[in-house]
Amino acid sequence: MARSSYLFTSESVAEGHPDKVCDRISDEVVDLVFREAKKTGMDPSRVRIACETLATTNRVVIAGEVRVPETLLKKGKDGKVLLDAAGNPVINPSKFKAIARKAIRTIGYEQSGFHWKTAKIDVLLHGQSADIAQGVDEGGNKDVGAGDQGIMFGYASRETPELMPAPIYYAHKILSVLTDARKEGTGPAKVLGPDAKSQVTVRYEDGKPVGVTQIVLSTQHLDASLTSADVRKIVEPYIRQALPEGWISKDTVWHVNPTGKFVVGGPDGDAGLTGRKIIVDTYGGAAPHGGGAFSGKDPTKVDRSAAYAARYLAKNVVAAGLADRATIQLSYAIGVAQPLSIYVDLHGTGKVSEEVVEGALAKVMDLTPHGIRTKLDLNKAIYAKTSSYGHFGRKPGRDGSFSWEKTDLVDALKAAVK
Repeated sequence: MARSSYLFTSESVAEGHPDKVCDRISDEVVDLVFREAKKTGMDPSRVRIACETLATTNRVVIAGEVRVPETLLKKGKDGKVLLDAAGNPVINPSKFKAIARKAIRTIGYEQSGFHWKTAKIDVLLHGQSADIAQGVDEGGNKDVGAGDQGIMFGYASRETPELMPAPIYYAHKILSVLTDARKEGTGPAKVLGPDAKSQVTVRYEDGKPVGVTQIVLSTQHLDASLTSADVRKIVEPYIRQALPEGWISKDTVWHVNPTGKFVVGGPDGDAGLTGRKIIVDTYGGAAPHGGGAFSGKDPTKVDRSAAYAARYLAKNVVAAGLADRATIQLSYAIGVAQPLSIYVDLHGTGKVSEEVVEGALAKVMDLTPHGIRTKLDLNKAIYAKTSSYGHFGRKPGRDGSFSWEKTDLVDALKAAVK
């Protein structure tokens, strides 16, 4: 039987964290390719990106496999696309370098060890493997396979209005509030730097979150004279603003910059890499993660798209009142269209059986890779904004971003379980 009273902790990292800088650049690459595809009339279903970014002191390396419009390829004097020794089109690095610099500048890095203007950027992108392409290209056939094998999880809980676990939701919120204040540049937070990490320990009573017992914040600061106590005075009002009223008590323990000064930050202080914050990206450890990262991947990669679909289904199950908590697992094989399995765990909170919900999910949504991309409208430039503060629990945007956070399957699910 599940415990009803306990402590649970989740962490988040800000957009200036080295790994998140890399996630942002990788997702900017995805968006760039989709934007160029739209401009040129290229079928967006043919876009392929598997992009990894490495960042360290004044250096960024962008590598991976892509299929892109001709506007992103190098051409010879005769106007023809240049090919490498393997027969793949040669990528023109200029636009990729430009979007990387823009991302670094937007995040706020203008320090000597990592500056948007002076960082050396290498673009090592090349064409997608033909062996992979043959299993996932549609070519008029919509019943095409997944871009890789794997397992993906989705989760939802009534702990917050966004149906997210409270610890990760509020860890994200602390950092997003501080980032907004830093970028406004008018209040006390203007002395903070882009790099930061948060962590909250939430106290549960009768299975519901009621307060925080520990708050951890490590944040870069540009004024080297500031002490940990000085930084706490700056950040505490913003943290109190981010958390529900009454959650911070006299017994709450604060750890603000517990190691002391934090002046050197970002990739200058610690190398970053795409895909190293997958638990931050999802549910903060409150639910399983399938193992695959999201950023830098086009939606034929089920690591990304099927994880979005699983969250979409889990959120709609809870929103429909079928359970207070739901975990959903999907599994796929490379080149195979239909999911190999659908698994539902309602954690003892279900109003109907897991088996009934499993059957309903298959009825209300086409869970082939093509079906997911179509239903959630994923073949577009919507990914850069997912790279920080979580891929879930966000408000759906007018541009089609975070479509997996909609609850428009509620009526269909209620009908399917009758």
